[in-house]
Amino acid sequence: MDLLAEYRLATLYFEAGDPTAAARLLEPIIEAEPDNASVRQLLARAYFQSAQLSRAEEQLRTLVDQDPSDHYSHHVLGRTLERLNRHADALRHLRIAAAMHSANDDYATALRRVETRVSGGR
Repeated sequence: MDLLAEYRLATLYFEAGDPTAAARLLEPIIEAEPDNASVRQLLARAYFQSAQLSRAEEQLRTLVDQDPSDHYSHHVLGRTLERLNRHADALRHLRIAAAMHSANDDYATALRRVETRVSGGR
């Protein structure tokens, strides 16, 4: 198996709006290269986009464990937990992402939305 060719094909599927096909191609790659953060991040995003949220969470937790300074993985993990209605859990990761990358409006918006949910607002 040409892992690079499979990764490129998975990227094309993901960018074309077929995250499920992308995930199917990425799963054997991550088995072959479990420390490859780029592959794992794309796999997590593919799971997130295809609403395979528990799988996305698993991949994102691995990324955050491997690199706690990865603000993007913290953000997507927070968004995943938010979609799972685990707002209190999401809050921690969204706060970390927003603190590390305060110029990102998406991070700030997600953080405000979850803070409102946790504090009892709608």
